[in-house]
Amino acid sequence: MDKQGIIEAIEAKKEKFITAANNIWETPELRFATKKSVQEHYNILETEDFTIEKGVAGMENAYVATFGSGKPIIGILGEYDALSNLSQVADLAEQKPLISGANGHGCGHNLLGTGAVAGAVGIKEYLKESGLSGTIKLYGCPAEEGGCGKSYMAREGLFDDLDLALSWHPADTTEAWGDSSLAVYHVYYHFNGTAAHAAGAPEMGRSALDAAELMNTGVQYLREHIIDQARIHYAYKDAGGTSPNVVQSSATLFYYIRAPKIEQAKEIYKRVNKIAEGAALMTETTMSVELDSACFDYIPNQALTTAIYKNLELLTPLEFTPEELRYEQKYFDTVPNIVKENLFASTLAAFPDKKEEEIKTIAEMPINSELFPLKFSQQTGGSTDVGDVSWIVPTAQAYIACEPHGTPAHSWQWVANGKSSVAHKGLLAAGKALALTAYDALNHPELIAKAKSEHQKNLNGKSYQCEIPMNILPGK
Repeated sequence: MDKQGIIEAIEAKKEKFITAANNIWETPELRFATKKSVQEHYNILETEDFTIEKGVAGMENAYVATFGSGKPIIGILGEYDALSNLSQVADLAEQKPLISGANGHGCGHNLLGTGAVAGAVGIKEYLKESGLSGTIKLYGCPAEEGGCGKSYMAREGLFDDLDLALSWHPADTTEAWGDSSLAVYHVYYHFNGTAAHAAGAPEMGRSALDAAELMNTGVQYLREHIIDQARIHYAYKDAGGTSPNVVQSSATLFYYIRAPKIEQAKEIYKRVNKIAEGAALMTETTMSVELDSACFDYIPNQALTTAIYKNLELLTPLEFTPEELRYEQKYFDTVPNIVKENLFASTLAAFPDKKEEEIKTIAEMPINSELFPLKFSQQTGGSTDVGDVSWIVPTAQAYIACEPHGTPAHSWQWVANGKSSVAHKGLLAAGKALALTAYDALNHPELIAKAKSEHQKNLNGKSYQCEIPMNILPGK
């Protein structure tokens, strides 16, 4: 079996991957509570000769599925968690919740996980036929969207025996992922005060809500005095109730504190803690800090990322039917004009040798079929717990354009698009890219050696140590 044989093997089983992706879309689950979603993975893997270790790293809905034996050991990473308050009617080009306030797959993890399964099954078929030495490990990872499931796996040493790791993510462009990511701390700040009648005995009350508000104000001033690439954002988990005439005795804020490097994020985290302490002092309330999770910045391995890129060259341009283009156009029409102008600028920057008319054509595609040139940069705006994996072993990822052009992740457009034939083409293309890159690693040991050498240079003498203390349990 050659690369074409692997592609055909994935195509032959595509309906089971598509069905699983659609079923996960139908039952969007958050963080660690992904029981129905992970079962869709099990339904496939249990019929595909994998040995499955369930409930790993203290997470009920995490797993490691293994096929083969011996070296090299290749990891493939999959996710399946959704996002809160992103429920959306499928295939509808206007924002309309399927269930008001419910969850939705606004980051395409219904596709991400099943694409990873497809890749694992594809390379498994090759190993089975070839008889080569090699082991495939597919990691089922809950709680990428706040919770850092892979960080808990990393803390338990589950990636330590890998020679390399591969992943992918839905996107509105197709490219090898050459960017870094922001390290992040997920932190709860709990304030406790004293309840009292807000009009009859206000002097007896100590408002936890006031403390939370003052903390947010203090952090606003802090933003002027941190590095430009850092990001701090928050949500109220408890605002102290709904009665204005009761001094709020409790309030909880949930903060994301991000920076390009984990050390930078840690320093900002310490400063935010001091602001919270000050807010408690000002209001005569008490405050406690609860670290929920944390993940490292992502280190792209250039040797391995280049290998993924070469396989993307074999798989692109992605072909879409006129009907699919019309389908995606309705979402593209919802993109603001300023964003469309930025698409032109970013496309021009990516393809400096193309003529203006060609750039205009690419920028105005409702679904982008082009492979963007390979590039490596220091930063992007988001965070991912794949970062922890990349500090342990050489890691590479791909973006596959299966989301409406110009629309952002965590949007209703991505949810609406999540069961479309375009989305399905994306997960299949991703599975093929992962499997073909694993094929290269199995047949070219010099690729692994080069990736490992680069990995050591990237670490520059540093070593990985999970930022989540051992006493903090997943989802607790």
